[in-house]
Amino acid sequence: MIKTSHKDAPCPMARGIARVGDAWAVLILREAFYGATRFDEFHKRLGIAPNMLTRRLNTLVDEGLMSRRQYSAHPPRDDYVLTDLGRDFRPVLLTLMAWGNRHFSDDGETVRLTERKSGRPVRIALIDADTGERITEASHAIAPGPAASAGLRARLERFAQTQPLESNLSAPTHGASQASTEQLHD
Repeated sequence: MIKTSHKDAPCPMARGIARVGDAWAVLILREAFYGATRFDEFHKRLGIAPNMLTRRLNTLVDEGLMSRRQYSAHPPRDDYVLTDLGRDFRPVLLTLMAWGNRHFSDDGETVRLTERKSGRPVRIALIDADTGERITEASHAIAPGPAASAGLRARLERFAQTQPLESNLSAPTHGASQASTEQLHD
């Protein structure tokens, strides 16, 4: 089996996923945001096999999302801390948390984002930073950027032509239409 790398794919989502790696890496990043820095903390909190944790931490360091900081020379021990690139992953984690709470938390939220001062729960939504307008499928579209290849431009043009009108946006959560799941990374 040939392992495909998406690190150089034209799609920014594919490139981002290629650098994060897999679900374990996302959970390691989550624990780093919760304050874990040491191997034993990640191991205890996640229940991940030590060899797998080592590989995932090495990948996160190699990809620049975390860095090692030695805290003991004898025996050699490192803290694993988020870099600026790793901290930039926070909105992705918060969006995953909101999505998981919305669709997979039958008994209610187990974790939520709150305002630090008041403790008020925060409803997470994507907004346009320039206008403050909420980003929805009805009001916004994925379009080619300045660096898009001709192939990606053609795919996005076809994709835009198949997008539903606002009145058709109440599609079921599972089993998305073929048009909406067309791969955009080629």
